[in-house]
Amino acid sequence: MVYFVATPIGNLKDISLRALEVLRAADVIFCEDTRHSLKLLNAYEIKKPLVACHKFNERSAAERIIEEARAGKEVAIISDAGMPVISDPGGQVCAALKGAGVRYTVVPGANAALSALILSAMPAERFAFIGFLPDKQGERRRLLERYKQLGLTLVFHAAPQDVDRYIADMFEVFGDRPACAVREITKIHEEASAFALKDGLPGEKRGEYVLVVGGAAEQGPGELNALTETEHIKYYMAQGLDKKEAVKRAAKDRGVTKSELYKFGIDL
Repeated sequence: MVYFVATPIGNLKDISLRALEVLRAADVIFCEDTRHSLKLLNAYEIKKPLVACHKFNERSAAERIIEEARAGKEVAIISDAGMPVISDPGGQVCAALKGAGVRYTVVPGANAALSALILSAMPAERFAFIGFLPDKQGERRRLLERYKQLGLTLVFHAAPQDVDRYIADMFEVFGDRPACAVREITKIHEEASAFALKDGLPGEKRGEYVLVVGGAAEQGPGELNALTETEHIKYYMAQGLDKKEAVKRAAKDRGVTKSELYKFGIDL
């Protein structure tokens, strides 16, 4: 069996009994950085063969994982922190395992995005996890545009050197919104700093961040009718409605029939 195992995001005690059981029983452990993972394994006196599985060798690592699993080995996959695959290597491995018909399962545990959402105290009934943004500014802003009208709390990962430019681009695309920067989750210096996008986040940036940003404010029919027909339909699609329902809602707002708006949604 192949196990995707969540590991602590800061405090080494945040590991489940099942995760320890799986790691101790594994014949081999595939990990993002062998040196980093040794710290966790040494803390729990677990000595197993470690094999690197990171973004630069994930495809070849997936082939070896399949071989090990087919040979009847118990295989564990971990990342440096948190859940593999989620903003970490592992997605290609999942696809390869599915394609090869090799069974795998997940051992859940610590998650930075969900922890940060709670620490931010921002609306959590519905939210969208975006993760890391593209390095190139043009690509980054185009991606942000896709979420501009989404009326849900947005959650991003950011390296310290990227925080300021991420926030600047969010303000450029979203306008001013409430936000919260969360870092050092579960550690001694855990911090959740509320700020407004227009003001940016003051101070030196250290450690990995989770940026939690408020969603788009709900617009009334009068404001929506100022949009073009296509933009009006896209607004409702961004709220999670399918195209048929979005056309129906937009038509109701504008006081026209669905058939009159249908042509504006054909290419969406």
